[in-house]
Amino acid sequence: MAVRLHHAEDDLTEASEINVTPFIDVMLVLLIIFMVVAPLATVDVPVDLPSSTAAPQPRPDKPLFLTIKPDLSVALNDESVPRESLGAALDAATGSDKDKRVFLRAAKTISYGELTDVMNDLRAAGYLKVALVDLTAKGQ
Repeated sequence: MAVRLHHAEDDLTEASEINVTPFIDVMLVLLIIFMVVAPLATVDVPVDLPSSTAAPQPRPDKPLFLTIKPDLSVALNDESVPRESLGAALDAATGSDKDKRVFLRAAKTISYGELTDVMNDLRAAGYLKVALVDLTAKGQ
């Protein structure tokens, strides 16, 4: 025997919401595809850099070397100098000659940021002629 209960609201109401679960699934699949494909799409650009025809500059009689050591300490020629008094030490070594070239060398382990910090210290002290020393300049 079947019983039918009669309710006043038998009419089906329309659902106006969108079921976003399939949409989220599709977006996650696309995200995974792009995460896998994006690193494969980057290509290294081979560049053949030109060589310089400039003659190396003659080395001065008494060069002024500023060295950044691996422990981030700074040495002026062979004498360790605190970074706070770098300007005063440069003035004493050059006789306050701001046009004297400072040869800057750094260990391989020094980060680019540390190198630019020292170069900014040189600029703040008024020494704008800075030459970077590499391995080829060592033998001159």
